[in-house]
Amino acid sequence: MTRSDLIELFTLKTDVTIPVAEAIVHEIFGCMSEALVAGDRIEIRGFGSFEIREYEGRSGRNPKTGEVIKVGPKKSPFFKVGKELKERVMAGDF
Repeated sequence: MTRSDLIELFTLKTDVTIPVAEAIVHEIFGCMSEALVAGDRIEIRGFGSFEIREYEGRSGRNPKTGEVIKVGPKKSPFFKVGKELKERVMAGDF
């Protein structure tokens, strides 16, 4: 599902216009992005949680030349699915 698919589905399930639905979806994702950038954790009960995971630096290898290179530390967003969603997906209950 793309963002535009989500907006279209939102307009079909509610009585809002497409521009209003676009604004709502844009604002929700914007707030979530800002929270993650600030280092906050996002938890949506029954769906899952988003957090930033920090990874230490390591040594890697250039696959083309075989040269050993140093890969610096990084931060990456991580999603953990909630128990309720996991059970619904496993059961095929859509």
